[in-house]
Amino acid sequence: MKTVAVVLAAGSGSRMNSDVKKQYMEIGGKPLIYYSLKTFEESMIDDIVLVVSKGDIDYVRTEIVQKYGFDKVTAIVEGGLYRYHSVRLGLEAAAPDCDYAFIHDGARPFVTKDIILRALHAVKEYGACVVGMPVKDTIKIADEKGFAATTPDRNLTWMVQTPQVFSYKMILELYQRLDREEGELMAKGINITDDAMVVEYFSDKKIKLVEGAYTNIKITTPEDIPAAEAILKEWKS
Repeated sequence: MKTVAVVLAAGSGSRMNSDVKKQYMEIGGKPLIYYSLKTFEESMIDDIVLVVSKGDIDYVRTEIVQKYGFDKVTAIVEGGLYRYHSVRLGLEAAAPDCDYAFIHDGARPFVTKDIILRALHAVKEYGACVVGMPVKDTIKIADEKGFAATTPDRNLTWMVQTPQVFSYKMILELYQRLDREEGELMAKGINITDDAMVVEYFSDKKIKLVEGAYTNIKITTPEDIPAAEAILKEWKS
């Protein structure tokens, strides 16, 4: 069995209001991307493919991969215009004999080895799984005018995280199909926001929900930095 982690670090981080891309911003004296890479490096994952912004390959290779000794990084590739482009490029850079692909947002620094292991057990059994947690708040579905339309059962709603994990051959083929049919989807107004949507749209494969952690947050806006620093302090204590 061979596994690959495709770690996405190609975002611009425009909502951070910073000249430094969020994946390179420091928390706890290390760049944000360091933490998820370290966890995958120390886990049972075999290879890591790192997807970065255009022009960042040399910087990332020298200042992150080599500096911190991430020996499992087998490829560093440039991402595309949208997240789903970056995922496809990362998958295509993986070794063709991979069995399972873990797709992870590099802006989620607090993935753990336990989360990775739970996801591995699930993907081996079901072929597709996503990490997430049950929501704590009541969710409202809005109509097109901004009024509350329906209220789904809170017991059945989850907030989805990463990694999202799939049979490698299946997810690669589906992302390549997405690439071929991208124009058709855009014409229909379909916006692909995560990997599970690709599976849901192009196949009838059921996706298992796997418990992640409420601390497995995504760093998106400046308000997330203090929360990340507090979580990191707990990690180190």
